Amino acid sequence: MPTTPSVAVVVALVVLTLLAVGVAAAGHLGTARQTATAAVRAVVQLCVVALVITAVLGSLAWSLLFTAAMLGIAVHTTARRVGAPRAWPWAAVAMASGIVPVLLVIFGTGAVPLDGPSLVPFAGIVTGGTMTAHSLMGRRVFAALRDERGAYEAALALGLLPRDAVDVVAADVVPEALVPGMDQTRTVGLVTLPGAFVGVILGGGTPAQAAAAQVLVLVGLLAAQSLTVTVAFQLVRRGRLVPDDLRSLVGRSSGA
Repeated sequence: MPTTPSVAVVVALVVLTLLAVGVAAAGHLGTARQTATAAVRAVVQLCVVALVITAVLGSLAWSLLFTAAMLGIAVHTTARRVGAPRAWPWAAVAMASGIVPVLLVIFGTGAVPLDGPSLVPFAGIVTGGTMTAHSLMGRRVFAALRDERGAYEAALALGLLPRDAVDVVAADVVPEALVPGMDQTRTVGLVTLPGAFVGVILGGGTPAQAAAAQVLVLVGLLAAQSLTVTVAFQLVRRGRLVPDDLRSLVGRSSGA
């Protein structure tokens, strides 16, 4: 059954937050404060969304605007997460290159009706998954470039172009950004019943309708994440999407 706001929900949220924070502190994970902040933000943000979502879903124009706002927040978040806040326009290019084609296919083929109640959840799921893949790619690639700076310089000394030297150091870690999405798709229905499936069931849909919606989401996510990670890495290779501390190193490839 759907969960309704109640004292029991509040108690459960408080206990779960304290449990997460306590474990993070006891395990010296260094994430206790971030965990508490994330939990509080989630409550506040979802309360605000709950107040406006009805009006948004009732209008396609407002739904499109809401979708654009979600993309903007996702870009801001992932650009900061990978340590390249000043390169946010290139992060936006990478994410849009994955999200826009997928949504065009989903709604352009008529697989899902183009209206607010369909656009917002589909766009939100695809945007969130794409943001995660972009962040994973950036963090792994930039860590590799920092850790293997000597190998990068050696590749340049051998006559490789800067973008090719990036390949030598970091190309192998790029596919790791797609592992969570692929694992989720491979195990759907066996290990987990993801949100889209459960949401359709709770909304009164049939299991077949729920399965169709979930498959669209999962395969759409794979396509969006693959496109975004590929474009983002090409931007890294060309010195566009890089943190400030790597700009003097990888930035030399911007004209290559």
